[in-house]
Amino acid sequence: MKQAHDSVLLQPSIEALKIDPAGSYIDATFGRGGHSREILRALGEQGQLLAIDRDPQAVAHAKRVFGQDARFSIVQESFAMLAEVSEQAGLMGRVNGILLDLGVSSPQLDQAERGFSFTKDGPLDMRMDPDSGISAAEWLAQAESREIADVLKTYGEERHARRIAHAIVEARVHTPITTTLQLADIVSKANPAWEKSKHPATRSFQGIRIYINSELDALQRALQAIIDVLAIGGRLAVISFHSLEDRMVKRFMREQAKGDRFPPGVPVTQDSLRPRLHLVGKAVRPSEDETAANPRSRSAVLRVAERLS
Repeated sequence: MKQAHDSVLLQPSIEALKIDPAGSYIDATFGRGGHSREILRALGEQGQLLAIDRDPQAVAHAKRVFGQDARFSIVQESFAMLAEVSEQAGLMGRVNGILLDLGVSSPQLDQAERGFSFTKDGPLDMRMDPDSGISAAEWLAQAESREIADVLKTYGEERHARRIAHAIVEARVHTPITTTLQLADIVSKANPAWEKSKHPATRSFQGIRIYINSELDALQRALQAIIDVLAIGGRLAVISFHSLEDRMVKRFMREQAKGDRFPPGVPVTQDSLRPRLHLVGKAVRPSEDETAANPRSRSAVLRVAERLS
């Protein structure tokens, strides 16, 4: 049985990076270091790995485990700051590979006190960095029903968003919503159509978490910086866990592979389009063995692209 913290699509993503032993790499979502460990194993003495994570627990873990490795460094920051972190490290245009493993890490889900889990009781927090921003409990205490419904529908793709939002607002009138199981119970009772093999609070928790952490905004900012950070021939590997992330990544890669846009009807030769990325292979999904050993991997998708110019 695999451990809960095992990285999803580990070998396919490492192989996709086509690691040069003397190259420079960025693990922009360190988590608990599964991918970083494999990258370091493939690097030689001249290689370099810069890790990024906004979670102070992840950063502390990285320093304990890899702190003695001169090839490794980590910065506590959101991957939205990829350009700024790369600039400070002197890596702009020099990175041979960037890995983004999106979503919540297993340790964050498994630790009830982090407030991500709808099956373990803990304070309703959901912040990747508990020291910045407002918690889910603080937001739910003051947000209007329409705002909550918009978040559940937009980020959680919850079909019953308005009904659930109304139930949340009604419940908080009587008792402040401060714990994860408290919220999960409210959502479950308000959800009229439970999906098979899926907890009825799954989509609502996902939507609130994405909103609280500005996850899609962070991804958009990171993608906009990717090409300038990568060296020519450098590769980008992105692992997504839900459709909103994957659509953004897929659209970005395809647009950059098509090149410049011109008005309809303007005669354009292929070499004038100036594509910036080349799509590498097809989307990769976990094997049956991986999903059997780690059910959390079942929705994962890996997409890979390489910088052309």
